[in-house]
Amino acid sequence: MAAVAIAVSFFVIIIAVAVGAGFRHSIREGVAAMTGDVRISPFLTGDAEPVSMPRHLPSEQAILDLPSVKEIVPAVVRAGIVKSSDIVHGVVVKGIPGGAEESLGVSIPHRLSEITGLGVGDDLTVYFVGEKVRVRKFHITQVHRDLLELDDNLLVYARLEDMQRLNGWTEDQVSCLDIRTRNGLLEQTAADIGNLLLASGHPEEEDLYTAASTRMYPQVFDWLNLLDFNVVIILILMTVVAGFNMVSGLLIMLLRNISTVGTLKTLGMDGRAIGRLFVRIGAEAVLKGMLVGNALALLFCLIQGTTHLIPLDPANYFVSWVPVHVNLPWILAADLLAFLGILALLWLPSRVIASIDPAQTVKAD
Repeated sequence: MAAVAIAVSFFVIIIAVAVGAGFRHSIREGVAAMTGDVRISPFLTGDAEPVSMPRHLPSEQAILDLPSVKEIVPAVVRAGIVKSSDIVHGVVVKGIPGGAEESLGVSIPHRLSEITGLGVGDDLTVYFVGEKVRVRKFHITQVHRDLLELDDNLLVYARLEDMQRLNGWTEDQVSCLDIRTRNGLLEQTAADIGNLLLASGHPEEEDLYTAASTRMYPQVFDWLNLLDFNVVIILILMTVVAGFNMVSGLLIMLLRNISTVGTLKTLGMDGRAIGRLFVRIGAEAVLKGMLVGNALALLFCLIQGTTHLIPLDPANYFVSWVPVHVNLPWILAADLLAFLGILALLWLPSRVIASIDPAQTVKAD
């Protein structure tokens, strides 16, 4: 029964770690699709018309040389209104290189397809509001599934050239540059890029600013930090529960074999050596339960990751299903910490052995 309790505890621990990592990975990827990990953009002037910046900056190579920078993606971003039959809904149209194979082709999120009833092959009419209203009839070439399909921020992907023509810009004018990073140090990378722009001395870079996605969506990342705290609490609680289950099992085993302990002491075996023997037996049970719990948890992650069996409300959780991400270093670290914590608790019942009187146990026997 103790081994079964250990397996259940490790199952819960690995699921908590995988789901926590899944939320962080999915939400970061979803936010990066909208704004990049770090965004370079011009200061807003308050005008109705969009503001442009150079597609290629004088400091571009210096930015790419930063160890944390993976790539720079130019983009033209503009808010619009979609009208289909009697449905009116706000969207964000993002023009990126290679956005679609054909001119005026777009990829719409699955949620927008559900709202409007439009799919591949249909036309999508978008109204762009500025000093004057511009209308474009796009052709839907793909329906994609965003990791963050929020009704108030549905992202439509278009060709960069189409959005530049919409704004009357040249091919060297864009709304922003989205930076993708190699690690999670988003704010540090944003600070490094900002320092490069300030130190360059080029006039075209003076009116630009950088912002990490953690600053643009603080409520999302604060929620992630709270989730990480909950995962740590679950890890501690399940380790304590598994440890005390194992302690009770070891005590039962010790009481059932108390005469054997007395005999071993009579024959000259040290109490510490007997304690180590019982701890080793308990550790073997913990190891078996850990392996079973890990196997079941990884099987669950495989099923959930491929079938999205358990759905979620994106209005509350930002994603449409429970995300799982198997991060082996994190899982191994959680296993090791839990295993060491349980072993530490197992030394408590082993201390009972020191108080056992061989004469009394043999006499009772």
